[in-house]
Amino acid sequence: MPFMKGRAPIRRTLQYLNASKLVLRERVQLVTLNYNTIGDHHKGLQEFVFWHLPQLQYKNPDIQIATFKNITPTPFIRIFLDGGEDVLMDVDSKSRSEIHDHFRKVFCKTDSKLDEEERERDSLDNPANFGWGCDRQCICEVPGQVPCPGLIPLPKFMRGKYKNELQ
Repeated sequence: MPFMKGRAPIRRTLQYLNASKLVLRERVQLVTLNYNTIGDHHKGLQEFVFWHLPQLQYKNPDIQIATFKNITPTPFIRIFLDGGEDVLMDVDSKSRSEIHDHFRKVFCKTDSKLDEEERERDSLDNPANFGWGCDRQCICEVPGQVPCPGLIPLPKFMRGKYKNELQ
C-alpha cells in the first residue's frame, strides 16, 4: 500500500484523522503557521504541523490553512477571523502538546458543542427513517410502497407458496 510509506504513515489513516477534536469555530477564515526549520524554539510548532496539521485540514475542509517556513525569527500562529480582525498566538519555545491544548481551547469548538452538532446530524428527522421513535412506524405507510400483508393480502404471484408451486 503506497499510503503506508514515508515518515509516520499513521498520519494518513482515516482513523487517525477522525480522532482529532480540532474543529475550528465558524468565525475562523484563515490559519497561518509561521516557523523555521532550524532552531530549538521552533521545534514545538514543527511537531504540531507534522502531527496535527493533517487532522486540522481534514476536520476543517472549508478553512484555508497556510504554512510559512524560514521567514520569521520567532514562531507564531495567526488566525484571521470573519470580521477582518486577526489574532496572534505566540508559540515560542512551547511543546507540541502545549500548542495543541492552547489552540484547541482558544480557537476550536468545545466538546459539548461538538456533541450537540453530532446529535443534530444524526437526528431522526430524516424522512427515510422509520420504526419506533420516527415519523413512520412501517415502510408501508409511504405512498407507492407495498402495503403490509397483515392489512391487505399480497397478490398470489408475490407469495412464495404460489410462486414455487407453479415451477
